[in-house]
Amino acid sequence: MLTFAMMLYSVILRCKSINLNKNIKIIFNYVLGPVVFCLLLYSIYTQIHSQADWEESYRNIRKAFKGTGLWKIIAVMALMFINWGIEARKWQLAVRKIEAVSFITSFKAVFTGGTLAFFTPNRIGEYLGRILFIKEGHRIQAISLTIICSLAQLMVTIAAGIASLVIMRSILDADPSHSSVIIWLTGLLYVSFAGGILLTILYFRLAWIIRWIEKIPHIEKFLSYIRVLDNFNATILLRILSLSVVRYVVFIVQYYLLFEVFSVGLNWWQAFWTMSVVFLVLAIIPTIAVFTDLGIRWKASVEMVQFVSHNTIGILATSLTIWVINLVIPALIGSLLILSIRLFRNK
Repeated sequence: MLTFAMMLYSVILRCKSINLNKNIKIIFNYVLGPVVFCLLLYSIYTQIHSQADWEESYRNIRKAFKGTGLWKIIAVMALMFINWGIEARKWQLAVRKIEAVSFITSFKAVFTGGTLAFFTPNRIGEYLGRILFIKEGHRIQAISLTIICSLAQLMVTIAAGIASLVIMRSILDADPSHSSVIIWLTGLLYVSFAGGILLTILYFRLAWIIRWIEKIPHIEKFLSYIRVLDNFNATILLRILSLSVVRYVVFIVQYYLLFEVFSVGLNWWQAFWTMSVVFLVLAIIPTIAVFTDLGIRWKASVEMVQFVSHNTIGILATSLTIWVINLVIPALIGSLLILSIRLFRNK
């Protein structure tokens, strides 16, 4: 991820070194935001209409806005800002090693990162969106620091996913008809356990990452930008990890509230272990949000939640609402924030 993100940013650096004429600069500075905004709207429209039962899910959502569960939807929307506020605080803590960034600026950065993440595999563009709010000269360093935030969140996702896989296996063991599912869950459990151990070691031994990257061919010129990882201490790493745990709990609470709104019939414990497995699957499967994210979320949610609920329409309505609130709305806000960013400035 780090190498790919640095390669993308190097393209921006090369473009800035070219003597661009005034018209091209105007296009980059003033057209990029509206174009991204329009592409997002088109993506939202096509993804929703490509899903089965989307009309029934939409009717359920409209009905929910008129019912007694409206306050829960409002609460989920409020939690979206808390969710991204926690991520903004994590990023603020990480990048202060190279630059003091205000919480408001950090908040703008994570929204803009969410916009560019919509168009890249597994949200890699999130790194580039955030570093646009960092001063030139520190931006490539900020990429490596941003990856620390992602690693922390991934560690929490894997840990909760492993625990939930164990719970799910114990529940399904009682029914022989689920033998094929148990085999699949067992394989996922072993892979997740190995990956979780590796990530934990790397997270608390960041110097090892630097030693490993030093061995990558043709990467020498980037080494000065990642040595900032050597300055992380255990206190900061634990604070970022703790915030990641809180953010994960916010995700679960959002799903639990919407499961209640759409009468899916899950208690908080069932919501935790089913959605933890879904989050784990989403973290592993390569996706591009602008094309496939909604469909994969729908499929994964239905496959996991169906073991405790057969309200498929309610599950789909929950997934659609979460997708819009947690990803689409922040991405649209971020596309508007891009208007305030000048990628190319006159010296």
